[in-house]
Amino acid sequence: MRRIGLALATSVLSAFVFAVPAAADTSTLISVGSPQTPFSQNKQNEPAVAVNENSPAVLVQGANDNIDMEACNAGDDTTCPFTPGVGSSGLSFSLDSGSTWDQPTYSGYSARTCLGAPGPSDPGCSPLTPAQGGKIGTLPWYYENGVVSDGDPALAFGPAPDANGSFSWANGSRLYYANLTANFAAKRNDFAIKGVEGVGVSRTDNAPAMASDDKAAWMTPVVIPSSSAAAFADKEQVWADNAASSPHFGNAYLCFGNYTGGPSTGSNAHSLVVARSTDGGSRWSKVTVAKVPGSASGKQFGALSGASGCTIRTSSDGTVYVFWLGWNQQIKQNGIYMATSKDGGVTFSAPRRLFQVTHTGVFDPVQGRFEMDGITGARDDLSDAPSIDVANGAPTGTGATNQIVLTWVDGRDGLNHEHVFFTTSTDGGAHWTTPTAEESSVGGFTDRGYYSAVAISPNGQDVYLVYNAFRAPYQTDTSNPRPLVGVVKHADVSNGTVGAFTELNRGTAGDARASSTNALPDEFLGDYVYAAATDSYGAGVWNDVRRASDCPAVDAWRMSLETGASVPKPAPEQDCGTGNTFGNSDIFGGAWPDPTP
Repeated sequence: MRRIGLALATSVLSAFVFAVPAAADTSTLISVGSPQTPFSQNKQNEPAVAVNENSPAVLVQGANDNIDMEACNAGDDTTCPFTPGVGSSGLSFSLDSGSTWDQPTYSGYSARTCLGAPGPSDPGCSPLTPAQGGKIGTLPWYYENGVVSDGDPALAFGPAPDANGSFSWANGSRLYYANLTANFAAKRNDFAIKGVEGVGVSRTDNAPAMASDDKAAWMTPVVIPSSSAAAFADKEQVWADNAASSPHFGNAYLCFGNYTGGPSTGSNAHSLVVARSTDGGSRWSKVTVAKVPGSASGKQFGALSGASGCTIRTSSDGTVYVFWLGWNQQIKQNGIYMATSKDGGVTFSAPRRLFQVTHTGVFDPVQGRFEMDGITGARDDLSDAPSIDVANGAPTGTGATNQIVLTWVDGRDGLNHEHVFFTTSTDGGAHWTTPTAEESSVGGFTDRGYYSAVAISPNGQDVYLVYNAFRAPYQTDTSNPRPLVGVVKHADVSNGTVGAFTELNRGTAGDARASSTNALPDEFLGDYVYAAATDSYGAGVWNDVRRASDCPAVDAWRMSLETGASVPKPAPEQDCGTGNTFGNSDIFGGAWPDPTP
């Protein structure tokens, strides 16, 4: 199935979905520091991955990670809270192109020793400080600076600056790890940052040291605040201009949705903001790329009223591309938008609507959210958000094609017919191929795409597509399994034409019912998966529940929330059975060599 030519995409048409033999599962556990029990210490989700194009053997993975949270048996056994002040931005490293992974441990503010005892009479959790011997598997130096790492990881490698602020790969490589960041203190007069939630950026220039438990290898996090005390940032992504040919080589960019009115305001942010740093991440300036109309500063954006799920990349000439999911108030429809900057992120073009998209899932009024696998299921707030990449020729930029690849999950053909769409542009986003459905049909069942991500090799010769998918129809009860799988696909590129995708890996399915929000009423698998590529291999990470066990007691209680039946709320560590691994959502993935070098 080859794409012929490039045409302006004024409409979106799904193509054919081929039946394919199932690829072998050679994926590996990435979140290697995660215990299988107890809940919620065994919970990881929303993975991101970055590769150092100047040293392609180095990969880093970030994820929401509850490894340092208290167990359910601490205090009330039916509650499994996020322990106040404990960070949740986890990380793992590979220094051998994804063959093996390591999760470091640092000193920090930790509740991992708060295991409690059966019954509600034991005391609540008292986390350990670094001075008391607290150990963390998450980003360091947050507690010491009065803030908390709150997950939503985003990672990128770029060149390190020298003492004069000049960027060169000869100076080494710098890793940027962006994550949501909140104040540690509860009292406003003790706040370290303005706003409900900002974006923290951790940095390191020494990957081997940070992978070897060296806390000193990390710099103090820099926090980019939201726009006001009543606003919060969310769904951020970070990038560093990593092509030496670029006039803005070394610039770091961060996009995020800026929400107003508190975290319960919905999935469409009030504005989309891009922050940039020209000094290696020490200082950041911000520009609004999209804003809800209603104020003088918002009128330029027309009917666009909401922006979230952004993704940002650069080409070999330094052009900055930012894509996001936006809501158009006039036509009452989500769409994928794009804006570009030619001056290193100082200014951006007006937003341009590329594709109309249709959200997946069914709205559950009891849970108050869209769920794709069934009632009390996993949310799919951003399944239709874009993932993009640019073949920018990094690390040198030489020979770059600057081809853009784009994927998202779309529900336009209705429930149980969700598509993993793919499209590409060879002229800077001016024209796009007609999007095609790239999910596989295996064993007589077509994958129901959940989240997708795409990467193109720097030389523009290979595309890697990663997605999560459900392998059963939508469920109207909680008694039947809900298999979830991770898939990695590959396609060759010839003169801009992307060939047919074939499977490199099909993960082992697990039951999504075994995942959970900390409050227990529904499943939780996060909001995205991730991909990266070098000229010789592609890497992918996804949410995985193969090591988790379903808990009938939780299933029954969740069903009672829908029916109104009287079922007591379970205590997972007691009511799920001896040796249960309920809630054990992991990050799986790996790296796969180019099959057609």
